[in-house]
Amino acid sequence: MADWDLKKLRILRTLHELGTVTATAEALHMTPSAVSQQLTGLAKALGVTLLEAHGRRVRLTGAAQLVLRHAEDVFAQLERADADLLGYLQGEAGQVRVGAFSTAIPALVVPAVQELRRSHPGLSVAVREAEAEAAYELLAEGSVDLALSLAAHAPTPRDPKFSRVSLLADPLDVALPAGHPLAAEPGLRLADLADEPWIFGSSGPWSQITTTACENAGFVPEQAHAAADWSAIWAMVAAGMGVALVPRMAMAGGLGAVGRGAGGRAVRGGGGGVALRVLHADQPRRHVVAAARRGSEGAPGPARVLAALRQAADQTPEDPTFQLS
Repeated sequence: MADWDLKKLRILRTLHELGTVTATAEALHMTPSAVSQQLTGLAKALGVTLLEAHGRRVRLTGAAQLVLRHAEDVFAQLERADADLLGYLQGEAGQVRVGAFSTAIPALVVPAVQELRRSHPGLSVAVREAEAEAAYELLAEGSVDLALSLAAHAPTPRDPKFSRVSLLADPLDVALPAGHPLAAEPGLRLADLADEPWIFGSSGPWSQITTTACENAGFVPEQAHAAADWSAIWAMVAAGMGVALVPRMAMAGGLGAVGRGAGGRAVRGGGGGVALRVLHADQPRRHVVAAARRGSEGAPGPARVLAALRQAADQTPEDPTFQLS
């Protein structure tokens, strides 16, 4: 393969533009002999004759013209590479990989991606759904650049491998069957539901969050049914099979078509109605955090994605008003 020396190709291009070795040398701050030596070296490396005498001047051969046509493509590609690299260094281009738990994706990640598409179209975000433990494994091994998880299930802030940023305190509302006697109870408290059958996951973060919230309210919830999928939980509540805590972020993800109900927020789900009530007196919350490998959080790309995630979190309504569907 021929040796395509970029410095020498630029000299050849300048000679083509200016017409003489002397003018080329002046433009490039070289001596005429140095210009001649560089072009002789390029001709030898490529195995072709680049220059031919033309009176007192020289002109490019057909081979030299062919070389220049390809060289211009190379120079243009290098210009694009320089621009892309500058964009990457400024956080305007490149890809940031985000691992996030399911309800964080529609509530935080999708709005952040939509904003970045508008404000930084050269910066792409690759999303990978992963619960807390898996997300941190992906982050540690370098498969993602940012991990979204719940603070209760994330490494401690003292962990030297990661840097954490708090994003959101996500309120938990309670879902009851629409015809439940407490569905319209004024000032409903979590403790009022101590004797109800509960629906939550058999293990993992949501099981712990539900049991901890109930224990903080003074009772241990009776688990009547186990499910981790929100649509499944929603359908069981709508069917009158029990009550459940629902994170506000799950509602932001479009869980059910929503309308107002007396004393609460009545929601029509699959197979019946659900009354979604805000527990104003003892509102439990789950805390959402983002993490990066320590030292990488200040890199331009991840920093821009983190800023977009913070903006999405700030725009999440504290007590959203649902419209009739």
